[in-house]
Amino acid sequence: MSKIEQIVYELAVPIAVQFGCEVIEVEYKKEGSDYYLRVYIDKDEESVGIDDCEKVSRALDSELDRVDPIKEAYMLEVCSPGIDRELKRDKDFMRFMGRDVDVKFFAPRDGKKEFCGVLKDYDGKNISVETDDGQTIVYDKNDAVYTRLAVKF
Repeated sequence: MSKIEQIVYELAVPIAVQFGCEVIEVEYKKEGSDYYLRVYIDKDEESVGIDDCEKVSRALDSELDRVDPIKEAYMLEVCSPGIDRELKRDKDFMRFMGRDVDVKFFAPRDGKKEFCGVLKDYDGKNISVETDDGQTIVYDKNDAVYTRLAVKF
């Protein structure tokens, strides 16, 4: 996490809590010629709605204006992690145990870089996913580009 992201995270956490949310991630990056500050929020028991994002955004915007940690012009976005959210924290893996996930590796495993399956186990480092054919794949969290919730239609 960059220094700016850390400062914004520390500002955003109490604001999100005030509205019954938690901060999942803060991302500050340049896309094209514009800078974006994205704050991802979530709730434990229900989905984050547009009203949640708006409340946190308005309060955070005021606090960012007061503290002024970013010198460049930027666009603030407060948003949900989405239905295909990436699982990053221990809490995420535990919360979504038994759900379908998509996994992408940095390097091929058994000739494949990507697969889908059901999240079966997580011990803080190793993740266990059962594929549709009944095979269990166990991998180190750091070996995957991502493990995210699968979206099935």
